[in-house]
Amino acid sequence: MGRRERKKLQSKHTILTAAVKQFMAKGVKETSIADIMGEAELGIGTFYNYFESKEALLLCLLDRIVEETRRLADQRMDENVSAAAVLEEIVMLTAEKLDENRFVLPLFLSAADRSALPRTKHNLGPRMAPAFRSVFSDLVKYGQSRREFRRDIPAEIVTELFHSIFQAAAFSSLAVSFTQNVKMKIELLLSGLKPRE
Repeated sequence: MGRRERKKLQSKHTILTAAVKQFMAKGVKETSIADIMGEAELGIGTFYNYFESKEALLLCLLDRIVEETRRLADQRMDENVSAAAVLEEIVMLTAEKLDENRFVLPLFLSAADRSALPRTKHNLGPRMAPAFRSVFSDLVKYGQSRREFRRDIPAEIVTELFHSIFQAAAFSSLAVSFTQNVKMKIELLLSGLKPRE
């Protein structure tokens, strides 16, 4: 990688880091692009070299979480770890990352909602939902292929439940943390995925 490419990667990283800091301090709505770029000590015009909008920047942050979960899932499957253990680890990693970066949680939930809609001429634009769905679907299929998970239920049906778990935990009024709420729900889901005797 040349010097120019390294500088571009560094600038993008600097903008993302500054955005996280500003979002955590002020919230997404109250943070302006000027706030982000002031924190990054870069000109406002530089922002548009990397992102079209704050939503595009948020999607990039969400994609980073997806990439981290995908790498870990692939590594664990390559290590021949049980499907239930991998699935629980990935769900909990996702929950922890969403909890640490609460400002991307609404986008995660809305992207999950939109990803289930039929594709029409009104929503054929840029990809809105990150690839979380494919990570979870691949893990369910991994478990089904190893006969660790029920095969009588399509992987896509089970995958939809994962988004429901995060959504239910996000809107829960129970006196447990978001991450603990997700943990209890995934334990229930995994017991239901075991093959019937």
